[in-house]
Amino acid sequence: MGQCFCSDKRQQGDDDSEQHVEFAGSNVHLITATEVWDQKVSEANKDGKTVLLNFSATWCGPCRMIAPFYRELSEKYPSLMFLLVDVDELPEFSSSWDIKATPTFFFLRDGKQLDKLVGANKPELQKKITAIVDSVADCDK
Repeated sequence: MGQCFCSDKRQQGDDDSEQHVEFAGSNVHLITATEVWDQKVSEANKDGKTVLLNFSATWCGPCRMIAPFYRELSEKYPSLMFLLVDVDELPEFSSSWDIKATPTFFFLRDGKQLDKLVGANKPELQKKITAIVDSVADCDK
C-alpha cells in the first residue's frame, strides 16, 4: 500500500521546485547535498535528537499524499529532526541506503538505525514516532 516501485515516473513539464514548497516554513529540512546530510546528523547527535529520514520523489503519488502529514508531524514533535531526501536529486546517496520504494522512512539515533517504514502508511508512521518519542522519554527519566 502506498508504494512507488518505479525508478522514474516524472511527468514532462513537472517543476520540482514547486513540489518542495509544501515543506517551507515547517520543521522538515530538505537534504540537497551529502554535506547538508552530514551537518544535520552532526547537529542531531549533538542535540540528542532522533532523526526521521524520508526518502521521497516528486513524481510519487503516495509521497505527495503523505507530505502534509509528515510536515504536521514535524511541527508536533520538535524533539525529532525531520529530514527529506529526493531520490532523484541525490541518487547515489539514496542508493547507499538501498531504497527500493518511495516513500521510505528511517529512524536514526546516534548514527544507528532504530526502525524503518516502507510506504505511505500514516497510522504506522504515527505509531513508530510515538514509540520512539516514548522510548527516548523513558531513557531521560
